[in-house]
Amino acid sequence: MTVPRPADDLASAYEQCRRIAAEHGRTYYLATRLLPAERRPAVHALYGFARVVDDIVDVAPDGGQSEALDTVAARFESVLAGRPVDDPRTGPVLAALADTIDRYGIDVAYFRAFLDSMRMDVPGSPSFRAGYPDLAALREYMYGSAAVIGLQMLPILGTTVPVAEAQPYAAALGEAFQLTNFLRDVGEDLGRGRVYLPADELAAFGVDAGLLRHCRATGTTDPRVRRALAHLVALTRDVYRRAEPGLEMLEPRVRPGLRAAFVLYRDILTEIERDGYRVLDRRATVPRRRRVAVAVPLLARSVLRTG
Repeated sequence: MTVPRPADDLASAYEQCRRIAAEHGRTYYLATRLLPAERRPAVHALYGFARVVDDIVDVAPDGGQSEALDTVAARFESVLAGRPVDDPRTGPVLAALADTIDRYGIDVAYFRAFLDSMRMDVPGSPSFRAGYPDLAALREYMYGSAAVIGLQMLPILGTTVPVAEAQPYAAALGEAFQLTNFLRDVGEDLGRGRVYLPADELAAFGVDAGLLRHCRATGTTDPRVRRALAHLVALTRDVYRRAEPGLEMLEPRVRPGLRAAFVLYRDILTEIERDGYRVLDRRATVPRRRRVAVAVPLLARSVLRTG
């Protein structure tokens, strides 16, 4: 149990998380706008924490990531124990996160699992993985990097069924979003020395990390790469299909927001296809007109359900 913080401090902390979400997660942030207003800050806090940790892995200087992760993990435990963190970047985010954990009774183990997965991204860490031999190995990583995000969200969103019944669908939705990110960001990840696509799935089409790096360097997309990516897009769509029944297990007031996130993130796969699978030298994004077309009807539905 954390020590209560002054209301003004918490409001400022949540506002910092909101700004992080608005700046870095356009699709995610748009979807949160469809949630009931009182639940948005908690969702922003989850995003803010994940983003701060992700930036440590991706942006911190080489050799400094492990130490930075250790620092943020120690600060996380300190905040949970009621000791404030003075760091202007992580302190407010952790304060908002700790308040969210207390307010909604979220299992702290989910956040520790997330930190463990992030260590798998850090070169030099004992658990570092530059690539994954198969989907089973990738799913071990995605439990902490993605599935737990869905599990963290459930207490905030609320369910119409026992939480345990909804958990497999929430975990699958987190996995679907993560696989979509992996497909969208292949080029960026290669630039960081990582491949998040299962090696055996790529090899079935004659693709390996060397070919991906060659295509990235030359600005070309080999037919073998296109076929492999098409296969992985289809595989990811199947994960969305498995996750979709869970949307109807959520409280009616939050369904429009999650439906928007579901549709818009799945649409990234469509944009990848339309771009001819050119994910090695560009980043597929859902056009603004499409985001508006999805969000506005769902917003109207949300308003009607709110009364």
